[in-house]
Amino acid sequence: MKYIEEFRRNDAGKAILKNLAAETDPGRTYRFMEFCGGHTHAIYRYGLLDLLPGNIEMVHGPGCPVCVLPKSRLDAAIFLAKEPGVILCTYGDMIRVPATSRDTLYKAKAAGADVAMVYSALDSLAVARENPDRTVVFFAVGFETTTPPTASVIRRARDEGLRNFLVFSNHVLTTPALKIILDTGPSVALNGFIGPGHVSTVIGSDAYLPVVKEYRRPLVIAGFEPLDILQAVLMLVRQVNGNRFDVENEYTRSATREGNVKARALMDEVLEMRDTFGWRGLGLIPRSALKIRPTYAAFDAEARWDLAVFDHRECEDDEKGCACGEILQGRKKPKDCPLFARVCTPENPVGACMVSSEGACAAYYLYGYGVGRK
Repeated sequence: MKYIEEFRRNDAGKAILKNLAAETDPGRTYRFMEFCGGHTHAIYRYGLLDLLPGNIEMVHGPGCPVCVLPKSRLDAAIFLAKEPGVILCTYGDMIRVPATSRDTLYKAKAAGADVAMVYSALDSLAVARENPDRTVVFFAVGFETTTPPTASVIRRARDEGLRNFLVFSNHVLTTPALKIILDTGPSVALNGFIGPGHVSTVIGSDAYLPVVKEYRRPLVIAGFEPLDILQAVLMLVRQVNGNRFDVENEYTRSATREGNVKARALMDEVLEMRDTFGWRGLGLIPRSALKIRPTYAAFDAEARWDLAVFDHRECEDDEKGCACGEILQGRKKPKDCPLFARVCTPENPVGACMVSSEGACAAYYLYGYGVGRK
């Protein structure tokens, strides 16, 4: 299949690894953060960590939208789900993410709340059409990848006159999170980043230039196949060795310098920047998330209900002993958490990093790292 099989070729992988072995300086340590949780899963699924030179360390980043959503926003979603006449539409990953006191949307559904799992924003719009006597709220989460579809359904709801459809916007932005990670100081000494592929198809590679130039850290945008990631690591090693700080694009088959101009224009029409937003593990980050513009307030759940009462818990800590926050900062690995694979498992997740299909703890557990495998 085009763009899959050719990026899993054994001979090409061996060639890249041979170059890595030759060009990696044995006298130094390379610490690269893969920002996106999709990259984390690919690294462990294909056993890439076992193939890299021993002095290259891969650090997990906060690019898992389910993982970084704070408890306060989940508390608000659970509140909305319990409101009379409401159908809350949500992606499946969000159902089991722990909120305050380990409450979840799954428990709310079991107690009688009408929570519907959807695969896309369009699915939630269909639910609203099919239930004109109910108020349908779409629990919108994600980085820039899933933001244009949310903006699209809001505009479509306006055009169709669907007055029973609202959106609870929790869309967050990539570059402010990168800056916070780099601002945390030498305890997270990173030599470079693997940039998120899908996000970059929307925002474009030029979006990273201010961060790369200010913090003097290279960034290579990569796809999600094993050869994509190995090539991105090689490109980062070459930049570090040459003392260069550039944005490079390995994922040229999908990402461009300018990104998706039409998608960004749609986002800008419907959504605007929040002054600040709380991230699980990272705290309050200024201008790091999007809310619905006043011109579309008729479709904004935060304009219909007063959800500010949940803000005092914006960055409340995870459950005692859970290291999810530190894992999202790159300060710890999942196997360093005392709960990992003991108390916290996919069947009984304590933290968000074990729930999400992009969570680092879920990747470690699924592929055996820290569970009988180094």
